[in-house]
Amino acid sequence: MNASAQQNNDTGTGNAPRLAGEGGHLRLYLLYRVALGVALLLVYFGIGRGPLGTFLPGAFQVAVHLYLGLAIVALIMHLRGVGDSEKLGQLAVFLDIVLITVMMHASGGVQSGLGMLVAVSIALGSLSLVGHTALLFAALASLAVLTERIYSHITGAFSDTAYTQAGLLGASFFALALLAHRLGRRAAESEQLAHQRGSDLANLAQLNDFVIQQMRAGILVIDPQETIQVMNEAGWVLLGMPVAMRHFPLAEASPPLAQQFRQWLRDPAQSRPDFRATSGGRDLRASFTPIGAADDPGTLIVLEDTAQLTAEAQQLKLASLGRLTAGIAHEIRNPLGAISHASQLLDESPDLPSTDQRMIEIIQHNSRRVNEVVESILKLSRQHNPHPKPLKLSPWLHEQIDDIRQTHRLGEAQLQQQIEPEGTTVFADPGQLRQAIDVLCDNAVRHFDRDPGQLNIRLVGGITPESGGPFLELRDNGPGIPKQAEGNLFEPFFTTRNEGTGLGLYIARQLCEANHIRLEYLSQPTGGSCFRLSFPNPKRTRML
Repeated sequence: MNASAQQNNDTGTGNAPRLAGEGGHLRLYLLYRVALGVALLLVYFGIGRGPLGTFLPGAFQVAVHLYLGLAIVALIMHLRGVGDSEKLGQLAVFLDIVLITVMMHASGGVQSGLGMLVAVSIALGSLSLVGHTALLFAALASLAVLTERIYSHITGAFSDTAYTQAGLLGASFFALALLAHRLGRRAAESEQLAHQRGSDLANLAQLNDFVIQQMRAGILVIDPQETIQVMNEAGWVLLGMPVAMRHFPLAEASPPLAQQFRQWLRDPAQSRPDFRATSGGRDLRASFTPIGAADDPGTLIVLEDTAQLTAEAQQLKLASLGRLTAGIAHEIRNPLGAISHASQLLDESPDLPSTDQRMIEIIQHNSRRVNEVVESILKLSRQHNPHPKPLKLSPWLHEQIDDIRQTHRLGEAQLQQQIEPEGTTVFADPGQLRQAIDVLCDNAVRHFDRDPGQLNIRLVGGITPESGGPFLELRDNGPGIPKQAEGNLFEPFFTTRNEGTGLGLYIARQLCEANHIRLEYLSQPTGGSCFRLSFPNPKRTRML
């Protein structure tokens, strides 16, 4: 109901009837009419007629049969949706007034008590009627009863005129009409309010679902039987995109997460280590919060990517450092260029002692190092948004491998590729993927401590059996990474060499994370280093 219609109904200016509850009151009223007709026939022909039809039996029989027939027809029309419900309700009340008044006269007048059946019809009809319409039928019923009394008095049909009873009956018609109309209007308002609240709750639920789906953190809700009731897209991705989703047991979607949940149930205060949902997946941190009623508790699980949290904190630091470096880069480069140029002029002097020559080499070396640090930090602040697309790994690497060899001065035998199966497809930005591979190759070249001609790098790729996602590994025969340094390997400015900037591997990881690629170091028992790039499944990535 709109506002204007509500205002008209409240002020009593609306004259058109309206049925509340989408026909619920009308259906109840029409069923009552059929039941009343059947009851009158049973009483008259079976149980014992009493006062029914004592004055005019023929007229009573015609009226009651007509009443029952029309009541059945009206009910069938309503159930089949034939005709206008409002007009059908009006016609039913009008027929009740006429036919019950006829039956009342045929049974001895007001003293028969059948006039109260008119009051019941007006009351039930008024539940669905608005404004003056309910009062109109009360007035018509009062006039019908009064007309019957006047007719009986003129014709001398009954010795007792019973005008007082007729007047009281008419007053009861108005009272019941007003009361039933007020109750019907309030019922309609309550129904409208309930409908509005239901609509608001549906909209709120839709909004909540949208917010949950857009959250970067993984959200899961499980019931007491550890069955997943809610899982957002981020949670599905963090868990390795399992087949088991909503309405599946948590243990089927992620056994490690189910184990963490049971540990939390045993001791909520105990700290739990980070875990991986799948082999080669992301390091995750889970937090558990009980929700719901005490008799039917649930649990809210929030999953966070620890690498992403660390990367965000580091990104804030580097963003500030990048802005600072961009502001003072020219202030550094100007004196740095002067120092480098002066050292070159001194190096060209023929009478320079050997000790001074060594000093010049130190100056030039550190000038290049400072310039490299500035360039690396500026490169971090100038990263562009990735534009990933499907790449067939084997032919794409075949196109890039010659250029990679030339860039890092590697022979054909020193850099080889092995991709099985040949059709392995990854989803990444080609330029940023190439840049990450360049960084890893440069890292292998810089840290090789033997004859450069003995360096051997292999690019090995394929499909990970656990997650079904493709991977690419860069393996070398270098000295490897010390065990104590593996935890800090991808932190900015961390290096195991005095002349390194410590930003190469950090930049490579940032490029990979931007493309949803996991970059990790795998220690090799036989020696050497192995950096693995774990790609998301390209089929599921397109579904996101």
